[in-house]
Amino acid sequence: MTKMSRYILVCLLLLTWSSVVFAAQPALVQISTIDALLGGMYDGVTTIGDLKQHGDLGIGTFDGLDGEMVVVDGQVFRVPADGHVMPVSDNETTPFASVTRFAPTRHLSLEQGTDLAAFTAQMDKIMGSPNLFCAFKVEGLFKHVRTRSVPKQNKPYPPLVEVVKHQPVFEMDNVRGVLVGFYCPPFVKGVNVPGYHLHFLSADQQQGGHVLAFDVEQATVALQPLHRFTLLLPQGGDFSTMDLERDRGAELEKVEK
Repeated sequence: MTKMSRYILVCLLLLTWSSVVFAAQPALVQISTIDALLGGMYDGVTTIGDLKQHGDLGIGTFDGLDGEMVVVDGQVFRVPADGHVMPVSDNETTPFASVTRFAPTRHLSLEQGTDLAAFTAQMDKIMGSPNLFCAFKVEGLFKHVRTRSVPKQNKPYPPLVEVVKHQPVFEMDNVRGVLVGFYCPPFVKGVNVPGYHLHFLSADQQQGGHVLAFDVEQATVALQPLHRFTLLLPQGGDFSTMDLERDRGAELEKVEK
């Protein structure tokens, strides 16, 4: 083997090693964009089975906007408009979801009385930078949790800001369960939800939904900073012809609150 051949071989090995290391880093994997969902693209584009190949913790919704999705420990649950939680089969589909392979790097206890605002302020300090993604899992006893879901829609689909005008809201007191979700940086506006986005599932798997408020009695939080973001866009269909230049920031504010 010539000196040049050895040099090329070493370079190829280094490139291969760096690619493997990079690919092994955890990522937030997302199906479609939040602006597409806001615009009424509710047709499922990815099966739940395929989604689970990308992560074991996450949030999202289902075909036809049929309820809120909670992914915990590799299991996928639907919180429909009637509030009765149910597990979801692998052949169902999602128009929008975010998942990761959860491997937390830090654990800490939350003080009694921690609410959503206090939680986000504390996590802001712990993360240190607003420019990274982060996954969260908060487990424990909650004095109170307020969630919402969304009713399944029929075509022609209305925009999401109209759907949430009729959203059911659920109030839970002294409930054990888990909050899961993500922090996304400001630069993903239009792609995902900037800031914190959490969903809840009770320990008995009977209640849950998109988190509007909570108050901790006793809970711990596990978190995982994420330095990779993978966006999987729908192939063809309505997505290819949607107007995605429109600024839907005001709509998102109404939908998330």
